[in-house]
Amino acid sequence: MYRRYRPESFADVIGQDHVTQPLMQALRTGRVSHAYLFSGPRGCGKTTSARILARCLNCQKGPTPVPCGVCDSCVALARDGAGSVDVIEIDAASHGGVDDARDLRERASYGPALSRYKIYIIDEAHMVTPQGFNALLKIVEEPPEFVKFIFATTQPDKVIGTIRSRTHHYPFRLVPPLLLQQYLGEVCAEEGVGVAPGVLSFVVRAGGGSVRDSLSVLDQLISGSGDEGLTYQGAAALLGFTEGELLDATIDGFAAGDAGAVFRQIDKVIETGQDPRRFVEDLLERLRDLIVVAAVPDGGSSILRGTPEDQLERIRQQSAAFGPGALSRSADIVNAGLTEMTGATAPRLQLELICARVLLPGASGESGFAARLDRLERRLEISGATAPVRRGVATAPTTVAAPLLAPPAEQGTDAPSDSSGPAVTRAAASPPAAEPVPDQTVSTAPLPGGIDTDAIRRSWPDILAKIFTIRRTTWTFLSEHTQVLDYDGARLLLGIQTEGLANTFRRGHHGELVRQALSEVLGVEAVVEGVATAQSARPAATPTSSAVPHSDLSAPAQARPGTTPHAPTAPPAPDRSDDPPECGSTPMQRARAAVAKEESIHTMSAQSSGADDSMASADDEDIEEAVAVGQPVIARVLGGTVIGEMDQ
Repeated sequence: MYRRYRPESFADVIGQDHVTQPLMQALRTGRVSHAYLFSGPRGCGKTTSARILARCLNCQKGPTPVPCGVCDSCVALARDGAGSVDVIEIDAASHGGVDDARDLRERASYGPALSRYKIYIIDEAHMVTPQGFNALLKIVEEPPEFVKFIFATTQPDKVIGTIRSRTHHYPFRLVPPLLLQQYLGEVCAEEGVGVAPGVLSFVVRAGGGSVRDSLSVLDQLISGSGDEGLTYQGAAALLGFTEGELLDATIDGFAAGDAGAVFRQIDKVIETGQDPRRFVEDLLERLRDLIVVAAVPDGGSSILRGTPEDQLERIRQQSAAFGPGALSRSADIVNAGLTEMTGATAPRLQLELICARVLLPGASGESGFAARLDRLERRLEISGATAPVRRGVATAPTTVAAPLLAPPAEQGTDAPSDSSGPAVTRAAASPPAAEPVPDQTVSTAPLPGGIDTDAIRRSWPDILAKIFTIRRTTWTFLSEHTQVLDYDGARLLLGIQTEGLANTFRRGHHGELVRQALSEVLGVEAVVEGVATAQSARPAATPTSSAVPHSDLSAPAQARPGTTPHAPTAPPAPDRSDDPPECGSTPMQRARAAVAKEESIHTMSAQSSGADDSMASADDEDIEEAVAVGQPVIARVLGGTVIGEMDQ
């Protein structure tokens, strides 16, 4: 078929207007060069254009941009013609030696037998040896008036520079998919063959932008088709592409977090004999389509041209079931897995591992954070809570509830070493082993969006990491001195080590920063309050690396070699002998009563003494311990010498 539909004029060549138009203009004005270099991928029209150029040059009415098609030269050089003795095609892959070049040079000195020009078309020109090119150099540089050279190659960089500099170089390109699909549709109509929707897109993908390869694939499909024409299932099976239903089921399983459904589709891929690598390629292309539709919800059809409308609507629905972060992360995982599958001895195992990583965003550390946040937002929408809207990203509600995947912080004391100085030590908040006042019994009442005190505690390292990017002094204060006490859906209560530090928390902007981080990380809007906790059973804060982004090595301090970090000495607990009984009240009620009592005592003391509200009270810590955050805290708590702090 590719021979039957070979173009016979420049007007019939598709997708190469940047080459054919200048050539036609040169023929029209008589500015024809003695040597040309046609380069580009295989099957894009290089040799065909060389034959058309020879036909235009030797036409009886030429040189002309449009050959007449009836003269002896045009008939001889037609697609079914006998050929001309004055147009010589040489395959340099088998005739690229120095002896072949010398023979060509000697024969080129004789004039044409029947035509106006003697034209040499040297195909696969990059296969000519350097010695062969050197033998041709003189005649290519100064050929007789009746000799023309046309070099065609897929690798122009292998043609020596002395030859390239003496030619007019025209680079050919692969044909765009939409244009090639339209051309193949015209061929099928001319052949009288029916084509099911989606088949031609398979042919274009198999052809890879090459017209010759695409026509060969189409010829194969037509040869094996019946009266019904080219069917979608037959084309997918013959060409090895994944059927749309299989991709749809896999994508739906990813969106719902249904591992069973995903692995059932993997089993179908293997049992039907499909290539796992081809399945991953098709899956990556589908994820790309989902990302495009999510980014441009109203203009997806203009980008995904050639996609049937019913399939495009299905892609829109699938895109709405994901979040933009989950889509981007899934595509990254599949793309990396596709690279790893090259030369794999167990492709099914590789495919299963890829799908497992997509299904478990919580196992990806920081790279899975956006996917976990997407799932949380969808969960908040389902529960009737208000999820934060990220500008520039189109989201849509879904009926699939996904679990909150936020693993608890890992404990550790190792610190990465810095080649420029002592080891960097990071300290972060860790829930204490015991807190007598107030009691931390978790309420089991359901809260909006399924977020409760335990969920806040599990996500506390992520909240601290967000605060770290906003204000490091607040991060230091919170990671050293606070813990999550209770959350009732509207108010988050934080326990702070001492009364002085609690007053510092209330006077500063720390609570507002916690509220901001809570909103950005979990989509929760809550009032943040701080209350002092007892010190009798308070353990030293345990260093951990989970509350600080692992990629940031600039904070917060460096430990001094030869010193051992130590916990600060806690002051005695305040006397609470006159506290009311706590039986029958919830932790939040007891904490609020404590806050109200402390504020009342502070107000009465200020009124009786006439002192300003900003003055220190008797139970405050020393001013250096109460207000100092950042570097002083590091030096006091860790016993290190602070060299400096890098600003973000």
